[in-house]
Amino acid sequence: QVQLVESGGGLVQAGGSLRLSCAASGSIFVINTMGWYRQLPGKQRDLVATITRGSTINYADSVKGRFTISRDNAKNTMYLQMNSLKPEDTAVYYCYAEVRQRVLSNFRDYWGQGTQVTVST
Repeated sequence: QVQLVESGGGLVQAGGSLRLSCAASGSIFVINTMGWYRQLPGKQRDLVATITRGSTINYADSVKGRFTISRDNAKNTMYLQMNSLKPEDTAVYYCYAEVRQRVLSNFRDYWGQGTQVTVST
């Protein structure tokens, strides 16, 4: 089994910064794409940013220039540096990873439990 554990969420004032981390553990051969998504109650889960194993990056337009995604392949860990935070960034942030557990197995999608980010005015 594979576990994704997020950390680093919390309460911050508008204009402030937070850094989220996502650590993957368990039976892992290789991780392909990793990403961050966010969700408000009753709303769909929206893409924030993704990063491939080769560090190809994609950002949602709403966070470009403010958020930076990165990863450490040796540690199976991903980060999201969030600067210039706005109240509309408030959401539960979820970590996502495409994991191959064995050499000949298919990639499977895994999600973390989510971490709350609240940006006050």
